[in-house]
Amino acid sequence: MEHSETSKSKAALRRRRQPNAISKIIFASRWLQLPIYLGLIVVQGIYAYKFMKSLWGLLTTINELDSNAIMLSVLNLIDVVMIANLLVMVIIGGYEIFVSKLNTEDHPDEPEWLDHVNASVLKVKLSMSIISISSIHMLQTFVNAANMPEKTMMWQLFLHLGFLVSALAMAYTDKVLYSTSHNGH
Repeated sequence: MEHSETSKSKAALRRRRQPNAISKIIFASRWLQLPIYLGLIVVQGIYAYKFMKSLWGLLTTINELDSNAIMLSVLNLIDVVMIANLLVMVIIGGYEIFVSKLNTEDHPDEPEWLDHVNASVLKVKLSMSIISISSIHMLQTFVNAANMPEKTMMWQLFLHLGFLVSALAMAYTDKVLYSTSHNGH
């Protein structure tokens, strides 16, 4: 008896909350992000091209390069890969969170993180990726320090530290928000 009354009250509540035209337009506006995600796929193609061009350049000049130049070339390739990974996270995670579900269940290539992605998880993954990319840049700067102005190195270090502080602040904010929103559960 209690179950049928609960079902009836939920159905009545749904009838009262039928979306009006403004609600439907606002909800449908999420599809305006689709061209943005498609554009990011084009950018990913550009990075794939840049990677292949850099790899070819490394392969064709390998005999003329010293170990530092090879290391800088490899770090540049890693940088391109990490930016491409960042793009994949933004494209897939952003689309899944803000536009529509991808319906990739049971696909053997479905990313492991996709089944528990939300805006908070995506934000942390993105900040960690940005810190990793910044770390690669810092390593490139360290390897090439003899050829870099001191002021440039200083600003790169400050930016990297800024990324770290921002990521810690976001993690702390998420922790505070998560702990206060789940205290009563």
